[in-house]
Amino acid sequence: MSDVTDAVAHLVEHGTAVPALVLASLAALIATAGFHTRWSRRHGQAPPADDTGARPPTPERPAGSEPGGESALWRMRTTVRDAPGSLAVLCAALAERRIDILSLQTHPLTEGTVDEFLLRAPGELSGTELAEAVTAAGGARTWTERADAHDLVDAPTRVLGLAARTALDAAELPLALRQLLGRCTIRSLPATADARTGAHAAQAVPPEGTFEDTVLRLRAPEGGVISVERPHLPFTPAEFARARALVELDARLGPRVPRGRDVLTLPEGSDITVRRADTRDVPAAKAMHERCSARTLGMRYHGPVGDADRYLGHLLSPRFGRTLAVQTASGRIVGLGHLLWDGDETEVALLVEDGWQRRGIGGELLARLVAMAAETGCESVYAVTQASNTGMVAAMRGLGLPLDYQIEEGTLVVTARLDPSAGTAAPLPHGERIGRE
Repeated sequence: MSDVTDAVAHLVEHGTAVPALVLASLAALIATAGFHTRWSRRHGQAPPADDTGARPPTPERPAGSEPGGESALWRMRTTVRDAPGSLAVLCAALAERRIDILSLQTHPLTEGTVDEFLLRAPGELSGTELAEAVTAAGGARTWTERADAHDLVDAPTRVLGLAARTALDAAELPLALRQLLGRCTIRSLPATADARTGAHAAQAVPPEGTFEDTVLRLRAPEGGVISVERPHLPFTPAEFARARALVELDARLGPRVPRGRDVLTLPEGSDITVRRADTRDVPAAKAMHERCSARTLGMRYHGPVGDADRYLGHLLSPRFGRTLAVQTASGRIVGLGHLLWDGDETEVALLVEDGWQRRGIGGELLARLVAMAAETGCESVYAVTQASNTGMVAAMRGLGLPLDYQIEEGTLVVTARLDPSAGTAAPLPHGERIGRE
């Protein structure tokens, strides 16, 4: 998929002036590089393909069905012998159960082939019944999951969209990998030496990466390792190749962050700017630390105040999440908000300089971070703070979302449950006055 990487990089360099024909060519490249179907080997034609990820098993019988209650969408993966007629037997078995094949893509293996289907089945059919019918027709290690209308989008469009998002924003890479591979756990391991062996994590992973059954490991552009785990469903070589292509694209484009910014007016009349930040802002963030009181730093970092600066490289790296910075008209940073990818979970954290507290800045940052989380499909976010940090607790309550509280030895974890489909806590429009305290 190096052609895809080159094409996307070219698009980013030349902006919106690129002709629509180039976009169409890029989609064709993705379709050609990303999909290898044995249907074409058997029948001389390729059916529509759909890139299906994987999520944990859902209830056996669908809770709902398509309009009219007559059918339901299913995603299915099964392993079939790579022999003439084996796919035909499977398709005939599906037809006998009045199951329509909407799309099919294949993942050739050393022995056999993994076939992925998008199916429209009678609404009364359960996942167990579907798997039993496929097993009787020669399928093995069959996995099923309810699908929805989003799965009807063709695969080249999905892959093109993920590549474009990754090209525009380095923080999108973990999210793009998750959408490409389904629900999985993605961890970024920093390029630091192991305390016991002195070896770096990246040294154990070759430049081309590795994958073993349910774990992918790829070298991160900054020198660390990106680890992807999906225990409930093994990866295939095709999925590994797609993930590697996205990481290669990220490496070739280098550091980047969206340039958009909002100028907002505080209640007393002064203007502030809210923008995305990255590791290039570490010096300015350290300067803000020096202006913060020991109490403010202690509330934020829950440890020795002298260690606060060493967290900034991690917090501001787009590999681990997204950061918003608040700066004054003079360009000085006075507030930072972090949205951190923590395996399967998402953390939010805030730091506002003492002289700028109680002006609504923390609530503004938190609302925007939660909106970002909802946009990426997160079901919840959590904040770790001290029980005495009334400002953070008030900001979480100000979201107007269902909250869960857990406290142990003075440490408070507040979890907010999100509704991604509702666009929870959308950020304020450009220039709107902050009314929260």
